[in-house]
Formats: sequence, structure tokens, C-alpha cells
Amino acid sequence: MKNKMLKPKTGSFLLDETGIGVVEIILILVVLVILVMVFKDQLSQLVNSIFGSINTKSESIYR
Repeated sequence: MKNKMLKPKTGSFLLDETGIGVVEIILILVVLVILVMVFKDQLSQLVNSIFGSINTKSESIYR
């Protein structure tokens, strides 16, 4: 008897998409934070390399 009562509610719950945007944004932010934490050293080296290259090339322009 309980299955018959739960089935319509479950179906409508799964089809209801209100609030999904906020949940998706939170999940994306959580994944980004975890990725930054995991690859912190590699990202730091990449950014330092990029800015070092920019600095070197900009110095060569002004000389």
C-alpha cells in the first residue's frame, strides 16, 4: 500500500527542477576548490612561469 502512495510523489519529485541551479553552482564550486587544492603546486608553477614569461617579454620591448 505504501508503494502506491510513494510512487506519484517520487515521480513528481524527480521531475521537479526548481532549485537545481543553486545545487549545480555549489557542486561546481566544490569541484573547483578540490581541484585547486589537489593541483596547488602545479598551478602555482604554471602561473609563475606565465608571469615570468610576460615580464621577460615586456622588458625586451622597453629596451
